[in-house]
Amino acid sequence: MVVTRREFLRSIAGGMAALATPLECFSDGGRAAKPNIILCMADDMGWGDPGFNGNSIIKTPNLDAMAAAGLRLKRFYSAAPVCSPTRGSCLTGRHPYRYGIFSANVGHLRSEEISLAEALKTQGYTTGHFGKWHLGTLTPDYSGKGPRRKPQANYMTPAMSGFDEWFSTEFAVATWDPYDPAVFHGKKYDVRALYWHNGTNVTEKLEGDDSKIIMDRVVPFVRKAAKQNRPFFAVVWFHAPHAPVVAGPPYRKMYSQYSEDEQHYYGCITALDDQVGRLRRELRETGIADNTLLFFCSDNGPEGKDGRKGRFRGSAGPFRGRKRSLLEGGVRVPGVFEWPGRIKAGRVTEAPCCTSDYFPTVLDVLGFKMQGQPEPIDGVSLLPLIEDRMAERPMPIAFQSASQVSLVDNRYKIYSNNKGRTYALYDLIEDPGEMKDLAKEKPEVLEAMTKELDKWRASCSHSLAGGDYG
Repeated sequence: MVVTRREFLRSIAGGMAALATPLECFSDGGRAAKPNIILCMADDMGWGDPGFNGNSIIKTPNLDAMAAAGLRLKRFYSAAPVCSPTRGSCLTGRHPYRYGIFSANVGHLRSEEISLAEALKTQGYTTGHFGKWHLGTLTPDYSGKGPRRKPQANYMTPAMSGFDEWFSTEFAVATWDPYDPAVFHGKKYDVRALYWHNGTNVTEKLEGDDSKIIMDRVVPFVRKAAKQNRPFFAVVWFHAPHAPVVAGPPYRKMYSQYSEDEQHYYGCITALDDQVGRLRRELRETGIADNTLLFFCSDNGPEGKDGRKGRFRGSAGPFRGRKRSLLEGGVRVPGVFEWPGRIKAGRVTEAPCCTSDYFPTVLDVLGFKMQGQPEPIDGVSLLPLIEDRMAERPMPIAFQSASQVSLVDNRYKIYSNNKGRTYALYDLIEDPGEMKDLAKEKPEVLEAMTKELDKWRASCSHSLAGGDYG
């Protein structure tokens, strides 16, 4: 009998879960308990949207409190300027061009990739995914994006990627009353495009704020794990403030002095913020906050051309570019880490960090290496940063999206919008808005960074062809 890599991992995880007592899951030979891990992510939230990055209009008191209590990352990057690729990077530590998720609704998380959920299950963790999935279809015979999405070929559910519990949608849904046909995200209303719970389509009409609908499922998962003294891994991927941007009456009322479109955008972010606050309170009330590593970020920059029209009112802060762009505004996103037992309150870092760093960071925190993990990993462990031992990033961050390629190090950035035929060079310390091209002034910097990016692109091509799967 031929056993696939994924089947082997499942057998290991199943054996671990069967053999581990709650004490063994929660501690190891008297050492500190294994930390709970939570990855929270907004959808299309701009760097300049939360109060902790200077927004004076949108009310985000809970995110601001989280930033004040933890580590704020001023240069946190999504691995891509659109959602699906970034989500893949969060779970694998690898750039999505290595396994064919080039854009939204393209490809799926390959079975040969090892997800963070699968890795943590081998360590006795229980795992849950809640909210937007966007890494494959949830049933082999349907996609809300139509037959061109090739639902059978791209069938990959959270369960197939290592999640024990999941309450997920294939892609975006309305941020208020998602089951209302009037705000359906697609050409034709179909309940199959909405929530699925552990493989069963949720057909009951779920009402109210979508961020709350998600958190209503996260809280019981957290409570159950805490009661069992079992470490957990939870992925909470909110839909807000992605279109359809809809805020409920109580949230719109908070912004009554603004236009209707602004009310909806600002309100749905405040609704998301309320649920982040609810999660943080739950961690404290169950007594597990000190031993929980909580991450928050966005999957890419804000939607829309300039943030001044329609309901796409997101702010990229002082940066140029927005969603779909590899300029800073498209990939520099809000980033906060909170871990009361390990991270000193009020810290801020300028070190570049990325969603691809989640995987190696969590494995480093737990002190293990996942056997059979495809390599190379594009992320780096941020444990030294968490422990206040890291001032600069040890290796640059490479990006590729459509015709754009880019490389970012601690100071400089090269950027091309023509597949690397020509590049601009920016000094992100002196010129974070990317207004002055230094390519002619610093040819030696441009040449060195270009060579490094070319090597990385060749490596991605090798990976895409299956070269990393022994």
